[in-house]
Amino acid sequence: MSAFARARSPDVAKALANIMWLGLERLTQIAVAIVISGLLARYFGPDVFGKWQYANTLLLVLSPITWVCGAEILVPTIVKRAPGEVGTVLGSAFVLRMAVSVLALAATWGWIAAGHTDPLVGAMLAGLAVTMLFREPFVGVINAWLQSMTYSKPQLLASMATAVLKAALVFALVRAAAEPSRFGWLWALEAAAIGAALVLYYMRRHGGRLGWQFDGALFRHFASAGTVFWLGLICMYLFLKLDRLMLERHISFADLGRYSAAQQLNENWITLALMLAQTIAPAFVYRVQDAALLRRNITRLVAMTAALMIGGAIVLDLLAGFIISRVFGPDYEGAIEIFRWAVWLSVPAGIEAIGNLVVLKYQAKFVLLGKWLLALAVAFAVNSFAIPHMGSYGALAGLAAGYLAAAAVNFYYIRFRVRA
Repeated sequence: MSAFARARSPDVAKALANIMWLGLERLTQIAVAIVISGLLARYFGPDVFGKWQYANTLLLVLSPITWVCGAEILVPTIVKRAPGEVGTVLGSAFVLRMAVSVLALAATWGWIAAGHTDPLVGAMLAGLAVTMLFREPFVGVINAWLQSMTYSKPQLLASMATAVLKAALVFALVRAAAEPSRFGWLWALEAAAIGAALVLYYMRRHGGRLGWQFDGALFRHFASAGTVFWLGLICMYLFLKLDRLMLERHISFADLGRYSAAQQLNENWITLALMLAQTIAPAFVYRVQDAALLRRNITRLVAMTAALMIGGAIVLDLLAGFIISRVFGPDYEGAIEIFRWAVWLSVPAGIEAIGNLVVLKYQAKFVLLGKWLLALAVAFAVNSFAIPHMGSYGALAGLAAGYLAAAAVNFYYIRFRVRA
């Protein structure tokens, strides 16, 4: 079949449309996140904004606990089952995820009530944590069904619409001079709205009925399958947020707010590397069976990603003062130098994302787990030494060391798994 004919095939057209919607959704989320961060940073001030960012860090560390039975398990199960069995698959996954989410929320609220964190951080986290009841049980389960059809448009549209609405509500609360503790509930409302929209869409596609059923055997299978991937994702997110968790013990919340402001912009920039990896993975990695061609593709993709990240980092470094002052205001001048250094983390992060595609291609779950355990251990060791001596810059050193360790594992695996 010619390249032109392949490009016109329904499956390829559907996949390209899905990628376009995914890219649009990610860009919308990045833009909304920057707008909201700027609003809250100016309204809260560095000290309260630092507490807000720390509450979000705690949420992002807790959320992966609810990712049991991930898409790598659920989507293939849906594809293999007959259409009449999809309701049983989704119902069993929903019960498992809801049970884990309820336990995680209860534990979080209990931890807050026991006074293990700053009172305002706890009040913010109490609302943010409610998102766990909606994200994976409702949004995650139905999104897996949509992924099985290569049709994520409904979920992406709901996500974009609610993100814009959330930004409008944040602006309204800022104008109304609302208490900082109330803002977290907007994130819970957003998650609930996306979940409700997807449930209604699913019911519309199934004659107005949800039709989910529970199956004990599937429940037990989902509870055990994918455990290694699940633990790997938990380690990965803990690594990504370890800098803020450890900095909180050594610097003020105001300084943590400035560090988090710089890192939030930088993480949005790094997201572009992940978007690039997701976009090119099917054609240049996942569908390639020839080992020599795969190695060449990976080499070229690493070079292209490194060039893109270096070029972008140079531009962001030069514009750091302008970007920070425009987004966050004059109280965050201390974030400028941190941002200048942080943007260079995009280089090892982007290279790691490309190498990780091969790990995912071959479903090397123990490599994934081992990689992020190593990155976490390396970052913890570097942070323990560097943060007391270098403060925020020590945390950046820990992240850089962790990314390099993860990338080294990827390339070691590629060297021995993909032989030309």
